Amino acid sequence: MASPRVFGRRAATSAVIAAVAGGVIVASRSSGPASDRSDPAGTPGRAGSTAGSGADPPPAGGTSSPSDPSPSATSATSTTSTTSTATPSPTPAVLPRGGRSIFPTHRLVGYSGGPGSAAFGRLGVGDIDQRVREIEQLAVTYAAGREPLPVLELIAVVAQPRPGADGRYRVRIGADVVRAYLDAARRHRALLLLNVQPGRARFIDEVRALESWLVEPDVGLALDPEWAVRPGQVPGRVFGRTTGAELDEVAAYLAMLVEAHDLPEKALVVHQLRPDIIAGLGALRVHPGVVAIKSVDGIGPPKAKTSTWTRLVAGLPAGLHPGFKLFFGEDAEGASRLMTPAEVLALRPTPEYVLYE
Repeated sequence: MASPRVFGRRAATSAVIAAVAGGVIVASRSSGPASDRSDPAGTPGRAGSTAGSGADPPPAGGTSSPSDPSPSATSATSTTSTTSTATPSPTPAVLPRGGRSIFPTHRLVGYSGGPGSAAFGRLGVGDIDQRVREIEQLAVTYAAGREPLPVLELIAVVAQPRPGADGRYRVRIGADVVRAYLDAARRHRALLLLNVQPGRARFIDEVRALESWLVEPDVGLALDPEWAVRPGQVPGRVFGRTTGAELDEVAAYLAMLVEAHDLPEKALVVHQLRPDIIAGLGALRVHPGVVAIKSVDGIGPPKAKTSTWTRLVAGLPAGLHPGFKLFFGEDAEGASRLMTPAEVLALRPTPEYVLYE
């Protein structure tokens, strides 16, 4: 676990000043007093939207548009043919690099963040395609007998220190931003995960608002309960909390989408910084079509991160896969350094998802 000094410094830079510029996020950090470790704050939605308003994702089916009909639209056209040939069964959707199962075939490796500021993580710095190429190169070093699957973990719902119009202390990024990252992921056959920092909103409500993205075969989900605060609390001033029952509600919902839309397995990442972030994790059950991953997000030098890892993966429930997060900046501050891929792969159990911020 990171020291209180690290927590305080991250909290002191957690107020993100966001503005809308043609639907693209422009953000910068400012300092302010806080008692706990914190990360991003407010991020605006698309131009003309209000905090908490739903994005306008594409219709289910991936890349469909009026000029690029969806598979279902194409099939509907084929059934009007005057020939007697039977309509072929639709080809089941697969993961970006083939197949319908994530583990044990793949090891997921990715960057997290959002556009407009390095404060959100490396994913939001510079050219998206360049970042994905970096991820692809990094993922190869983590293969260790598995097929690397690059991941873009985009912060799609961002906690903020202001209540917003609906008092939920979070904002949803615009559909144009999500679309840009999904397009980049598809150019590189990568997986897009939508990260949710709910503020005072409920996880399940924020996830349902993302449904039109989540029915895509290459879009998964990441939950960040550190930012899930209760009434009277403000994100960034206290650590958020969640329960295994709340996580299970989300997992059951994803399983329903997978079955209803005949999707390949869908990743559900749950981030955890310290033990008291999640209560009753055992209530998170195994659901068909949903691959639950617990990402251990400890901050600091290798020894501290390894210690946090050992505590948080002890007694890992059956069916919950291990993940590990590294921080380019904070893990390497002072005399410290970033852990190497070999050191990460030496952890036990071996992480199946490795994320860099």
